[in-house]
Amino acid sequence: MTPRSLRRLALPVAISAALLAGCGPQQQTTTTAQPAVVVQQQSESDKANALFEQIFMDNVRRNPVTQTRLGIKDDYDKWQDLSDAHYQAGLELARQHLTMLQAIDVNALDSNTRVSYLLMQRNLEQTLADAKWRLYSYPVNQMFGTHSQVPSLLINQHSISDESDAKAYIARLNAVPTLFSQLQQQLAQRAEAGIIAPKFVFAHVISASENVIKGAPFDDAEDSTLLADFSQKLAKLQLDDNSKKLLLDEAKVALLTSVKPAYTSLISYLQQLEQQADTVDGVWRFKDGDAFYNAALKRTTTTDLTAEQIHQIGLDEVARIHSEMRAIMQKTGFDGDLKAFFNFMQTDAQFYYPDTAEGKAAYLAEATAVIDQMRSRLDELFLVKPKADMIVKAVEPFREQSAGKAFYQQPSMDGSRPGIYYANLYRMSDMPKYELEALAYHEGIPGHHMQLAIAQELTDMPKFRRFGGYTAYIEGWGLYTELLPKEIGLYQNPYSDFGRLAMELWRACRLVVDTGIHAKKWSREDAIQYLLDNTPNTESAIEKAIERYIVMPSQATAYKVGMIKIIELREKAKTALGDKFDIRVFHDVVLKNGAVPLDVLEQLVDEYIAATQA
Repeated sequence: MTPRSLRRLALPVAISAALLAGCGPQQQTTTTAQPAVVVQQQSESDKANALFEQIFMDNVRRNPVTQTRLGIKDDYDKWQDLSDAHYQAGLELARQHLTMLQAIDVNALDSNTRVSYLLMQRNLEQTLADAKWRLYSYPVNQMFGTHSQVPSLLINQHSISDESDAKAYIARLNAVPTLFSQLQQQLAQRAEAGIIAPKFVFAHVISASENVIKGAPFDDAEDSTLLADFSQKLAKLQLDDNSKKLLLDEAKVALLTSVKPAYTSLISYLQQLEQQADTVDGVWRFKDGDAFYNAALKRTTTTDLTAEQIHQIGLDEVARIHSEMRAIMQKTGFDGDLKAFFNFMQTDAQFYYPDTAEGKAAYLAEATAVIDQMRSRLDELFLVKPKADMIVKAVEPFREQSAGKAFYQQPSMDGSRPGIYYANLYRMSDMPKYELEALAYHEGIPGHHMQLAIAQELTDMPKFRRFGGYTAYIEGWGLYTELLPKEIGLYQNPYSDFGRLAMELWRACRLVVDTGIHAKKWSREDAIQYLLDNTPNTESAIEKAIERYIVMPSQATAYKVGMIKIIELREKAKTALGDKFDIRVFHDVVLKNGAVPLDVLEQLVDEYIAATQA
């Protein structure tokens, strides 16, 4: 597939003409009579899959950022539209899509298409239901937001392979003022509704924004993050020096006349908004905040678990993991209680790389080696492996101070851009050696890269399933794959096995503190103290984590809920199938359908059990 244009994607014949003409469900055209053409009758499944493709493409066309992330270069010079009008048009489009979907005879669909139908129906209904909570979000925060998306997308996903790509990059620089103007309007609407990020968020966001406009051409220091990125990409083009100089000059002008004023205006607005912010952190403080949080939990976990039930699951899991940790502590010969062992793991220099360039390089090299070793063992656990490559990188300096500990960026749709496991090496004391293995497995292989790359490489799935996601499934898989290597003999070092448990403990504690903050009215300090008392993590890492849970209500509950369900389903299959159980086939069932809600995953596993027994 050539990523230059959406028009070059392999679209189903039934819808390609309409899409090429821009005739989605929002438009009508007048046609003249054409000679009769004999065509084969479409099955209901064919019609449904054509509709799924149309819906996916309609939504991709609405968002240039999504296009870029997929490796598509239409609208390569634009940002997403944050206006109310664009949002309302999206809701109307969802209503039209739902009406079109309801015209499909679900009883005439094959089994795979029926699952797709169910998922599409849920997605559209969820989009419409979530409209009432549209303002219940923080468009800028220390984890993500439009202010950091601009440099992140340009640096990591806006590739430059010819002169037109370079001009599109410059056009995006010049479009930042419009984007940020819309952003400020959205922030103002939320402020009017009483929805303002907690006070601690603003220092992070303002600092990250200021970092973007430091360095040349803004001052006399080394090149700024964006100028350095553009210059490096431009240098690789097969262009004459004069053409390169003209493009570089255009980029500098855009940075000075568009990017800097936009960021300066945003920073000024955020400083004003900060004066209205308070230190109450849970979403219970909003109008209908409890209802919003319950809806968020349901969406995140894809279950009907209540906040109280999730809180108790967390407490039970913390107790179990503490017990397993004590067994490892005794194996190492440590003399003391678990709290003392936590302190030993936090403070002993043997567990940390030095906070130097050499130490950071050593961490990345070791993480790469761990992933490579796991890659060599995949045949023991999987029938299908991803085709796309994966690399390990440090989080870039412009966002490392506020970004999370580690995260994964999936490959481009055509595989030309590899998957990336980002490790945040801003403070090496937050990245202990004993957690290195589990973190690499989770973010890389067999974790997120395995699942997300395989999903988007599936050939028998509509694109909305290949590129969609359910947090409980995706993060549940990531956490499950921290355990999986132990079951084939990895984590030979007991401290690494302790690190695995420390990571699982971290996710169990999330169930407690997320519900504590947003449902039980815990303060930020209450939540921090709970993690200090119950985990081996450093205070700085704990503070950053709690701040994450505050700005992303419910998200942190997905990991453990998803992992528990996957293990439960695996044990169910083992018990039912006995000698017929094959871990590779089980993983195939989990992965070959892409990300699905947990109840749908259970249905798929039940079907696999029945088919194997038959």
